Amino acid sequence: MLRQEKEAFVTDIREDLLNSGIVIVVNRGSGITVEEVTKLRKDLNKSKSKFKIIKNTLARKAMEKSDLDCLSQYLSGMTGFAYSNDPVEASKAVFTFCKDSEGKMEILAGFVDGKCVTSSEIKELATLPSLNGLRSQIVGLLSAVAGKLVRTINEPGAMIARIVAKKAEN
Repeated sequence: MLRQEKEAFVTDIREDLLNSGIVIVVNRGSGITVEEVTKLRKDLNKSKSKFKIIKNTLARKAMEKSDLDCLSQYLSGMTGFAYSNDPVEASKAVFTFCKDSEGKMEILAGFVDGKCVTSSEIKELATLPSLNGLRSQIVGLLSAVAGKLVRTINEPGAMIARIVAKKAEN
């Protein structure tokens, strides 16, 4: 790569990472195959996330003098970056892949909404329900409350109707 190409690449990567809701740094252990990385990319693409393997020196340049600089300490060996605007879906995809890869890949750290987080925090994030799951839970709660309200409002009238019906039978 020529110097100008590297500078353009670093600028593009910096913009991509800074404009993402989450950045996950993973360690690609030895033994991981191209097919496995391709599977991870496909899984991440389903959630509109991306996965890139970036040379550590270029990644450091992209992250320097920004909030992402805290991730520089994790750049050793073979590292990759997963990033997305949906923190939960991206972390789920990466966490599931790392768990299934039998130690070939591990989560090192991440950057979520302007702050660095540890691998355990990324794993906790992966256990949360998705945005659509949370929305459906909220809708369910609201409809349950509305149903209870309707039953409560109707009950006095129904009670009076039962009393009148009993009196009519007698």
